Amino acid sequence: MAKVNKAKVALVNSPLIEETYQHPLFPPLGLAYLAAVLEQNNFEVTIIDCPACKMDHEKLRAELSAMQPALVGIASMTPTIPSALKSAQAAKEACPDAKVVIGGPHATFADVEILREEPAVDIIVRGEGEATLLELAQNLPELKNLGRIKGITFKHGDQIIKTPDRPFIENLDELPRPSYKSIPIERYRICGKKFLPIMSSRGCPFQCAFCVASQMFGAKFRARSPKNVVDEMEWLINKYGAEGISFHDDTLTLDKKRMFAICDEIINRKLKIAWGCQTRVDQVSREVLAKMRRAGCNEVSFGVESGCQRILDAVKKKVSTEQSAKAVRIAKEEGLFVAVSTIIGYPGETRESLKQTLDFIHTLEPDDVWLCLATPYPGTELRALIERMGWKMVTDWTLYNTMNPIFENPDLPSEEISMMRKQFYDKFYSPRYVLRQMIKGYVKGNFYSKIMARTSANYLLWRIKSRM
Repeated sequence: MAKVNKAKVALVNSPLIEETYQHPLFPPLGLAYLAAVLEQNNFEVTIIDCPACKMDHEKLRAELSAMQPALVGIASMTPTIPSALKSAQAAKEACPDAKVVIGGPHATFADVEILREEPAVDIIVRGEGEATLLELAQNLPELKNLGRIKGITFKHGDQIIKTPDRPFIENLDELPRPSYKSIPIERYRICGKKFLPIMSSRGCPFQCAFCVASQMFGAKFRARSPKNVVDEMEWLINKYGAEGISFHDDTLTLDKKRMFAICDEIINRKLKIAWGCQTRVDQVSREVLAKMRRAGCNEVSFGVESGCQRILDAVKKKVSTEQSAKAVRIAKEEGLFVAVSTIIGYPGETRESLKQTLDFIHTLEPDDVWLCLATPYPGTELRALIERMGWKMVTDWTLYNTMNPIFENPDLPSEEISMMRKQFYDKFYSPRYVLRQMIKGYVKGNFYSKIMARTSANYLLWRIKSRM
């Protein structure tokens, strides 16, 4: 039996600071992949998912103090970066000799800023992290010759040094399955059902102006083999009791031949499990959607973004409103729960273009809608555009969650955007909508419709109470 490396590693999903954030729906897949690669190389790894365990920074500090890891890795999304930095401070206080590493999208694009402002952070891992974190762990405890490790940014005296980017993992089948050994897997549920995540591909060949996916994981689409993907689905069902599966790919159907093969694997193995995914409106056909439905797909989400072609072109979506309408119509005809997301308030948005989008969504009659306010995340073309225009931006990172106005659009005040957004949802979640989702959920057996029947009914009750 292989000897476990003496260097302990703790991987942290930071506590939630804002009370408005809900309990996480899914286990932290990125940390689970990092843990799996480290464990494969005989490191002792513990994932501390603070939100799932209802752990604050004081409890995290006590946990790390008792554990005394040699390396603490902390995940960072933009709205959670203040908490991630507090976690780094807690780690340094609890185990001063440990190397504190932060990774994730925000840290990748704000690496220099973080290292300048937070002395508790030793190293930033940029982009895809598995191979980089493994190399760091293999060089513990001294971590000499950091300049030779690709994909990191670190402090050397008064200097901040960025090493060359690390090449992406070409064969994703070589990655081990995510490690859930130290994760409280029973705590991740949606309406009482255990939904677990899968990522079957990485890389995005599209460069939307509001997104950093192609920078984080490359513009080349890299995909796992159909057998490898469905093996993991079966493993999640048999080992962890998954009652549903959520594909976290940016564009699951980009390779149609592979999508058909994945569906055939599911059908041939007789896996009876509901699953959902997201994709683009220009990357589906009736044939592929029908096949997905036969293989257990209950839900598909499309990034429609806007009902105004001028805004679609501005965000570089490279689709038309006609393509959006066709994709949604076909998906509904094939019996799928259809969710759409939009970007509202993008530079150039006017009252007329926003109304055009909201009217367009109403004509589509999707099963769910996410009206996301344009959010200039670090690394996006959108952020660079707003900086060039000199528009003032909110500096509180916790507000960067697509639900808050982050910059002031002189053509459309944020108060008006918020009002139009609320009016849309008041109209969308109507009694007729609740009835439609109840029929689709409880009569036709679509799990996602059951969720929305409950959610929309609660929204209606809240509106009635608030008026009273």
